[in-house]
Amino acid sequence: QVQLVESGGGLVQPGGSLRLSCAASGSIFSIGAMGWYRQAPGKQRELVATITSGGSTNYADSVKGRFTISRDNAKNTVSLQMNSLKPEDTAVYYCNADIVSRTGTIWEKFTSWGQGTQVTVSS
Repeated sequence: QVQLVESGGGLVQPGGSLRLSCAASGSIFSIGAMGWYRQAPGKQRELVATITSGGSTNYADSVKGRFTISRDNAKNTVSLQMNSLKPEDTAVYYCNADIVSRTGTIWEKFTSWGQGTQVTVSS
């Protein structure tokens, strides 16, 4: 059993900043890529940023230069620093991780998702 738990969402004014964090726990042998996605009301879930275990990053064009993804491999955490926030960044933000799990002699590889955290950018 693996859990991803996000924190750090909230209400912020346009131009403000928020930092989201996500911690993975459970029967984790290793974690590959980790990422942040978001879903606004009435829209499909979209990629925000990803980071490999080696630290290579990828960003959606809409957040480049404003958001920074980072991870701590020792703590199994991934963070998203969001600066210069805009109303269009309002969404539920989800973290995910590519997990290799080992329970006894059973190995599994799967993608795990967090429950989501609300980010609202409004004056």
